Amino acid sequence: MRDKSHNEQVERWANHIRNTPKEIWKPGFNEFIDSQFFMAEKFYKNLEKSEEGREILERLKKERLKVKV
Repeated sequence: MRDKSHNEQVERWANHIRNTPKEIWKPGFNEFIDSQFFMAEKFYKNLEKSEEGREILERLKKERLKVKV
């Protein structure tokens, strides 16, 4: 379970979104989301560099395929 400060932060963000024009908050939000994708891609590329990392990625792919219906 998340702590109280996390919930407060989520509420502040939700209020900010509701009360601020999209033109103001959206560019920063898009930059944040793009950075998350960039860091994930960097992480996976680093995993691919080692045999153990490639094995981990292979297991993750198999698990992901099991979950999809």
